[in-house]
Amino acid sequence: MNVIVLSGDDVGEIVSVLSDAFHDYPVMRHVIGDPERYDERLPRLVELFVSSRALRDEPMFGVRDTRGILVAAAVMTSRLAPEAPPRLLMLRERIWSELGADARARYDGYVAATSQFAVTSPHHHLNMIGVRRALHGRGLGRLLLDVVHDLAASDPQSSGVGLTTEWLANVTLYEHCGYRVQGYARVASDLETWSLFRPSSVDAE
Repeated sequence: MNVIVLSGDDVGEIVSVLSDAFHDYPVMRHVIGDPERYDERLPRLVELFVSSRALRDEPMFGVRDTRGILVAAAVMTSRLAPEAPPRLLMLRERIWSELGADARARYDGYVAATSQFAVTSPHHHLNMIGVRRALHGRGLGRLLLDVVHDLAASDPQSSGVGLTTEWLANVTLYEHCGYRVQGYARVASDLETWSLFRPSSVDAE
């Protein structure tokens, strides 16, 4: 299976993949906060994150299986980080209205915690990367990571790729791929986060 470039036409499929991949992810459960409506609200939160990239025409990649079904995806913020268009601003307000003020406040708290470790040099940011849970362990995530790293390396004005993770086990995985921890924060009793950065010049193990 090969990595392909995705577009705004693929948002529905990307949301489906990432909702499955991030089903038990700490940030999602922390932000949504309502276990009884979690499965209903998760795709809307993921839609907000994916649309924030798609409506800015930023990099999105995926892997399809032999049937043409999307099974893995990654969405990024480009080095140029375009302003949010009006359509995105409207969608953002609509989704946060559905999820509630408490959910938005929890998300804002998370963003504030991660922002203190933000890389100041121009760079790419990997917002979300995920593989359907049924296909974990088949190397699809690494395929996507390689394309993400190549994209940043091909831009001489990009210093590398930044990301955050909220699972300690992922820290070791990303370190193996050349990332280094830039900071750590305890956001809440149920949420901690690590910020990592991979310079474009690094050689992963």
